[in-house]
Amino acid sequence: MTGQRPVAVVTAAGQGIGAGCARALSAAGYRMVLQSASGGAVTLAEELGGVGTTGSITSQEDLQTLVALAMERFGRIDAVVNNAGHVPRGDLLSLSDADWLAGMEMLLLPVIRMARLVTPIMIAQGGGAIVNISTFGAVEPAAGYPISSVVRSGLGAFTKLYADRYASAGIRMNAVLPGMVENHPIDPATLAAIPRGTPIRVVEVAETVRFLLSPEASGLTGQQIRVDAGTGRSF
Repeated sequence: MTGQRPVAVVTAAGQGIGAGCARALSAAGYRMVLQSASGGAVTLAEELGGVGTTGSITSQEDLQTLVALAMERFGRIDAVVNNAGHVPRGDLLSLSDADWLAGMEMLLLPVIRMARLVTPIMIAQGGGAIVNISTFGAVEPAAGYPISSVVRSGLGAFTKLYADRYASAGIRMNAVLPGMVENHPIDPATLAAIPRGTPIRVVEVAETVRFLLSPEASGLTGQQIRVDAGTGRSF
């Protein structure tokens, strides 16, 4: 890769954490390939000198289009950030089968599908790094977010299994588990439960992702890194 800037693919990159990750990686020298369901990723990619596409992470075809775009434009993929949208909320047993299946389609299957697409590419080029955006509820299930907590717990298991399987190929996979982030409404009781008294900033998540994708994090794989300002109680 001598003389070449690395290439990063980010899903759900039109706003929020996805957009924050794209900006942080672009500032670190990555060439950006972005996707979102709205036109936001295309606009941001143009701003960052990269390329974007409009599509859904729940569509196998749209993910294939995203990966193909990266290869056609830049010929390689060094980093992937699997960001996702929102899933239904509700009381534990009030959620329907359709709600649970929607959670799987939004939070877990896109990561597995993306791994199938980019792993052969990364093996051929000698390595790469993947970060999955999760939530602190994956290790400390939250009653208000049952689908996210359960499915992203499974995402943590997949992250570890993949990391072990492909470490010898030079591919790393980690997960970042944000706490309550500034771009979502936070009620006073929730805010009071954050030890530092302020929500997580998008840039704090993005900079953690940037580090995990960098060569400086070469010893980290299969990890779930909480960025929650101390909200979580387990250790």
